[in-house]
Amino acid sequence: MINTLFFHRCLSVFVLLGPFCFSQYHFKIDGASKKYNVEVNVEECITDRCGNRAEVIIFNKNNEKLQTLTSNDLVFYYKEYLKPSTTSTVTLTSEMVDDGPIVFGDFNFDGTEDIAVRNGSGGNYGSASYDVYVFNSTKKQFVPSAELTEIASAYQGMFEVDPKRKRLITYARSGASLHYTYEYQVIPHKGIDLVYEKIGDLSEEPFKVTIREKINNKWVVKKTSKY
Repeated sequence: MINTLFFHRCLSVFVLLGPFCFSQYHFKIDGASKKYNVEVNVEECITDRCGNRAEVIIFNKNNEKLQTLTSNDLVFYYKEYLKPSTTSTVTLTSEMVDDGPIVFGDFNFDGTEDIAVRNGSGGNYGSASYDVYVFNSTKKQFVPSAELTEIASAYQGMFEVDPKRKRLITYARSGASLHYTYEYQVIPHKGIDLVYEKIGDLSEEPFKVTIREKINNKWVVKKTSKY
């Protein structure tokens, strides 16, 4: 009778609120953002790994709840001594986890913090993939960015941010020998543009490296042996 009652209550919550009626492991993410506090509730934690469905709750520094984001597979690896629990909250720092579940940064160079949420391992060679949300100053909310999600999901993990040149840098490889570097320029109010790519064939010496760079809207190609 108790299990049946719980099932019906859970089903009702599922219908009303979505798919997050499950036993959850609770975390606080410490030091990820200068402006926000974050809590994570994730479905599964085994040995040194968490994953599956999760919700990411964002608060301001006064601990007022602002927004909840979701992930179908919030994968991250943690130090075994943490011992996550469904009944208490564990505080995480960047030193405690690999391939962090949450990444903050100004990804579109508009002066506000944006957020990337780990969503599986769909990147190059099974590397981390992320859903990216940029802060919309009008809505006062984080909104999905399809373009930034694409480059945070199709390459080797989360992209790097170069604020000085206003570029996003990402990497990929094919086998052990072929290595790729891509740089995207952020164009305000328009999107992103691929402006640089380097392909290095390291299978033999001297290396064969091809660099393509967009200069004055035209691609300039250079070949070198320096990687």
